[in-house]
This record gives sequence, structure tokens and C-alpha cells, in this order.
Amino acid sequence: MSILSGKNILLGVTGGIAAYKSTFLVRLLVKAGAAVKVVMTPAARDFVTPLTLSTLSKNPVLSSFTNEDDENDLWNNHVELGLWADYMIIAPATANTLSKMVTGNVDNLLLAVYSSAKCPVYFAPAMDLDMYKHPSTTANFEHLEEYGNIMIPAGDGELASGLSGKGRMAEPEEIIEFVQQSILKNKPLYGKKCLITAGPTYEAIDPVRFIGNHSSGKMGSELAHQLLDQGAEVTLVMGPSQVTTSSSINRLDVKSAQEMYDAVHEHISDQDIAIFSAAVADYRPANPADSKIKKSEDTLSLELVKNPDILASVGALQHRPFLVGFALETNDELEHAFAKAKKKNTDLLILNSMRDKGAGFGTDTNKITMIHRSGEHQEFALKSKADVAKDIVNEIIKQVV
Repeated sequence: MSILSGKNILLGVTGGIAAYKSTFLVRLLVKAGAAVKVVMTPAARDFVTPLTLSTLSKNPVLSSFTNEDDENDLWNNHVELGLWADYMIIAPATANTLSKMVTGNVDNLLLAVYSSAKCPVYFAPAMDLDMYKHPSTTANFEHLEEYGNIMIPAGDGELASGLSGKGRMAEPEEIIEFVQQSILKNKPLYGKKCLITAGPTYEAIDPVRFIGNHSSGKMGSELAHQLLDQGAEVTLVMGPSQVTTSSSINRLDVKSAQEMYDAVHEHISDQDIAIFSAAVADYRPANPADSKIKKSEDTLSLELVKNPDILASVGALQHRPFLVGFALETNDELEHAFAKAKKKNTDLLILNSMRDKGAGFGTDTNKITMIHRSGEHQEFALKSKADVAKDIVNEIIKQVV
């Protein structure tokens, strides 16, 4: 999942030959999961059609304050558009439009929307070499950045005039990457590495049977995506689960507790934060059969041996990351949770009780109590697992940033 997923993005298109690239840019933004609305200058319509951009964005394209074909139609409210957007990208941004952005010359809908925008504004210059190097243009770049706008640097290459040099608008893929990295750099967990375990573990009895539990991996997945959204580099060690995750997450699929233990210790040394939300089997069959066990007797006895304690093993490290554990209890919940937090050396322990309706395995909701290293605890109401993940990550941010 891209950092742009679920975001509202206004794309401003101005009248330059590079406007044709806006079609590819809209496509990539939509593919990243963003809601896109396009505002064009009247001159931009000479280079790319509103029909193309509206088809790709799945929204009407606006280029004037009113619908010229219907005198009774409402005006296009530039203030509402400016408030709707999470981010605004002006690409291409011609020398003419950049100059008006600096001086406050609001002579079209795009410039009115820009003036009303309360969100971060990115602009991707596109012009010929001499225009790009002109002192007035370079001064405008500086003024716009002083105003808080963010410039997406132009590239070198062949220009419409036949010259070759600076002034070529950044490619759509480069614009997307630039905006994503710019957003991430302002996130509180940017530069932090986070490892999460999630889902169940399956302990083989024979090639077709196993000991397992009902964990779905949903809670860990929500935590991974919330950490990603806050700028972290995320590694997710996932037991058997049907839950899908963003391609931006380094997902390592495992089956058994031993495989999960090995994967964790292979990656733990350079992690800043570790969250252990997986429901790891405490025991495994001592001698799993090499072939399917035939049903012959009325009873079957299995010798079970302890699995390695992943959370405790990380808690015992001399140089360990900020450590978050999970505890699922059925009785005397707080007493058991405080004992586990102390024994496993956690900085934060997340307690679930099976007695709380809507909490635990297989649900889309959860109800937690946070057990702090200080000995304090904090209870939360029943929430969606996405909102629970936000509460947990917000608490982590308070303690590590």
C-alpha cells in the first residue's frame, strides 16, 4: 500500500507541451490508491483534453469558475477544492503560472485553488532551457519555496525547442517517488526500522495435520500498515494467514514457531522497534511423523515439547529494540499481564481478554489494555483493529521519538 493510498490529491495542469504527461501521472496516482481531482488552466486544454483526464481520474475536470454550457449551474468552489485536498501537485508548472503563484495574480480557477489550498503544494517546473535559467524564473523558484511550496526538480534532456538541457519536467514515476519520499521524511517514524510478528504458528503432527490456533493475523497486519504510514521501514514475520499486505512491507512468511524464531533473530539486530503480536504455539509435537498417521486406535497420544519463547529471547538481548508484546488471557488478566511484562522485559504489553466480546481471534475489532514499563496501565474501549493499531503506534511514537 502506497503512502498516497486513501489521500485526496489535486492535480493542477498548466499550458505546456509536458501536459501530456499528466495523463500518466493521474493513472499512477489512482493506481497508488489516491482520489484525484484535476484542475486545468484554460491554456492546458490545448495540450490535453479534459475528457482524457476525467476518464482516468474518474472525476469531472474543472478549468473555469462556472460551467459555460449551463448558466444555471453552480460555480466551482475553489475554497472547497482547496480544503478537500491532502496534497496538491502542479505538473507541469509553466513559467507563466509560477510567476502568477508568486505575485498572487489569480486570473483562473487553478490559481484560485492554489491560493486557497491549506495542504502541502508540490510544483514540477516545465519550460525551455533559457526560460528555466532566466533570473526571474530562478527568483520565482526561491520565492515559492519560501512560501512553503515544494519544488520537484526538473530533469535534463531534449526539450520541445530542440535544445537539450535543464527544464524537462520530471517523469510521472519520478514525481510519485519524490512526493512519497517527501511525505515520509516528515513522518515521526521516518528512518526507524520496525519488526512485527503476526498470525498463528502451525506445529506439524504429520504431513497433513498440525497443532495451531485461530489467529488471523489481522491485528499484526494493521500494525504493520500503521507503522508504514508513519514512515517506518517495516518487516512483517507472518504465520499462516490469508491477510494481504502492502508490497512496501517486507513480508516473511513462516509456518512453525521455530521458523518464526529464526526469522526474528535473523533481522532483529538492526531494528529500532519490535512488536510481537503473533499467537505462537507454546508446544510442538516432539516427533512429527514422516507420513500420515493412520486412524487405528480410539486414542492418540502425542508427546509435546516447548517451543522457543521468541518474546523472552529478544527481551533478554543486551542491545534490544523498543519491545512491545501481546498477552491473551482468560482470567486474572491484569495479574497475569503484569507478570508477563516483567518476565519478558517489555516496554509495552498489550493485553487482550477472551472475556471481552469483540476481542481476540478472527474479529475485525479488539479491546486492549496497555501495560507500561512504569507499572501503569491504560484501558481502551472496543474499537476496530485499525483504530487499535493507531492507538498502539501513537503510544510507541510518544516513547521512542
